[in-house]
Amino acid sequence: MTTHAPAHLHADGPPQKPDRSRGWFPQLLLRLHFITAIFVGPFILVAATSGALYALTPQLEQLVYAEQLHAPVADEYLPLADQIEAANAYTKDQDTVVAVRPAPNPGDTTRVMYTGDGLGESETRAVFVDPATAQIRGDLTAYGTSGALPLRTWIDQLHRNLHLGEVGRLYSELAASWLGVVALVGLGLWIARIRTAHTKRDFVRPNNRTKGYRRILSWHTSTGIWLLVGALFLSATGITWSQYGGGNVGTIRAAFDWSTPSVTTDLSGESTPADEHAGHGGAAAPTSDPETVTANPATFDAVLSVAREVNINTGLVEITPPATAGTAWVVQEIQRSFPTEVDAVAIDGRTMQVTDRVDFADFPLAAKLTRWGVDTHMGSMFGLPNQLLLFALASGIVAMVVWGYVMWWQRRPTREPGRIVGRAPARGALGRAPWWGVAAVLVVAAGIGTLLPLLGLSLAAFVVVDVLLGLRARLRSAETG
Repeated sequence: MTTHAPAHLHADGPPQKPDRSRGWFPQLLLRLHFITAIFVGPFILVAATSGALYALTPQLEQLVYAEQLHAPVADEYLPLADQIEAANAYTKDQDTVVAVRPAPNPGDTTRVMYTGDGLGESETRAVFVDPATAQIRGDLTAYGTSGALPLRTWIDQLHRNLHLGEVGRLYSELAASWLGVVALVGLGLWIARIRTAHTKRDFVRPNNRTKGYRRILSWHTSTGIWLLVGALFLSATGITWSQYGGGNVGTIRAAFDWSTPSVTTDLSGESTPADEHAGHGGAAAPTSDPETVTANPATFDAVLSVAREVNINTGLVEITPPATAGTAWVVQEIQRSFPTEVDAVAIDGRTMQVTDRVDFADFPLAAKLTRWGVDTHMGSMFGLPNQLLLFALASGIVAMVVWGYVMWWQRRPTREPGRIVGRAPARGALGRAPWWGVAAVLVVAAGIGTLLPLLGLSLAAFVVVDVLLGLRARLRSAETG
């Protein structure tokens, strides 16, 4: 995560002579780190800023929507059937119940979730019911399987796609893909520099005795090495949400049978893999169609009772009625904090017989790691400590990007008033590399570009632009020389 800069930095300056004493590889890393950080920095900055804000949304949601989420604690509670009937009366039976989340703890409300007109992808209409009195406490739009309410949804969509839909997802994929590359290249520079440095401790803690550029460089260098593991984690887990890179990751998981198991809802025996990303911009909410079955409110109590006897033992539960005729009810644990509780059971609503079950303990290791990675990325795995760590990590990444731009400005040529920033590191490092070095760079670039197509395309664009700028600089130098 270290953006080092030589004495003069500008992307379109006259040709510079490479420092041959430092070797071709550090020089290549330096230019790659600089060029990519300059152009991809804004994407990473927006993603990190919105991510830091998203980390705080669980508490913000509890504060803003306290009326809807909570109800007075009571000695006795009504059956789910009574609560659902109250919600149906409130909606005037105009919408279809697609899920019910019983109050997980005393003092919480029951959430009856509907599909209907006017809802977007992955959205449901959530009616909040006091489980003791059946009083309606609120009516809000919820998003994804995490049940995010409007405030958290707005921040989530800002982080995910800048509220630009599928086109906006390209920004977050660029940010997630390049964050890991910039971090690893920065690590390479850090290793190269610390090996020859006289004062090695300045590479692991800021040196505030210096001023100006050197102080910012010290903060950037030392902070970057502490943020490295977290930045790589955010990059890797963020890529799994992306449109193109995430699709390739999904293909690899399917090829190795690493997909997340799910219960069979089709009573004929067919099933589809689960989507562990559905809580943060994933699977769409169930939708109604001409064959939709109208669920009997009393059946919700019955299937929950059966599920409790099988493998459902947490308060955070979602009950999903059959989407169409010939499909089963599903009772799913939705506790994403540690220890993970995502067991599920499918029940035939006609016979109350269990037709399938899935236990998290039986997930393949890759599926468990994916589940844990996604939940940690979202801040739900370890609760408040997880959120605070994510906030600090994202804030640190924001600082790294800002420091990088500050250093670019600080190293501007003082004798050239027309230049407001410095020159880029010298070109030509790869031209001085041995054949095996060139081959290794090309193989790695091709491999990464294949796995992460958007990164590959942007890298190719950087190279083309860099070559054209280099040719123009040489022509100008020849004309003036």
